[in-house]
Amino acid sequence: MTFVQLIDCRTSRFDEMDRLMDTWVEQTRGKRTATHAVVGKDRSDASHFIEIVEFPSYEEAMRNSNLPETDKIFRELVALCDEMPTFTDLDVVRDEKLYAATARRMFETIGTRGELPPLDGLIAQDYHDHDPANEQDTMGMDAMRREVLWRAGFDFAFEVEDQIAQDDRVCNRWTWRGTHKGDFMGLAATGKQVTMTGTTIFRFDADGRIAEAWWQYDRLGLMAQLGALDELEG
Repeated sequence: MTFVQLIDCRTSRFDEMDRLMDTWVEQTRGKRTATHAVVGKDRSDASHFIEIVEFPSYEEAMRNSNLPETDKIFRELVALCDEMPTFTDLDVVRDEKLYAATARRMFETIGTRGELPPLDGLIAQDYHDHDPANEQDTMGMDAMRREVLWRAGFDFAFEVEDQIAQDDRVCNRWTWRGTHKGDFMGLAATGKQVTMTGTTIFRFDADGRIAEAWWQYDRLGLMAQLGALDELEG
């Protein structure tokens, strides 16, 4: 179970404390067990700081605390605080990967059969789409809604195999399965069931909507499944 520790302190010497933490990071390189750390400053009190440190488990956090370097830095940190810092230990009982969930909803939505549902809660008005199937990038939500190349040619669905989220981006590895039901790049409907793999990186804006996307997928493999390469191979 993921474990989080909150360190609450007040200091008028934050710059010195920040340099101290840099020293600790350097001294414990390769030994630390923390996976993520965030430091926040209280908007209403410039001397109030909270550090949020994430660990894979409570046991890993204790292993981190027991490092000789941690004990030394802790004593120096206390000396820089205006008062004794407080520590809150939290077992994470709910962890919502919001951007990753929105990315999954995007794949589900564009694969919906029939009329394309609203995209307002998913993509930004100034959305920018990079797709190798298009000669020019798709710009804006309205243009994205008019992008019917795939929806007109196939009944399809995405299966998201993996997701990696970092900062404002989510990388998605997916498998696409479709039935060729209509014209696609000059090919009349064949009724064939086809499969394609690919990767999409979404960049999110401050409102949590997808602002930009980069697509890479095996279009050549798809065309081969549809028989479009038969004459070339002959």
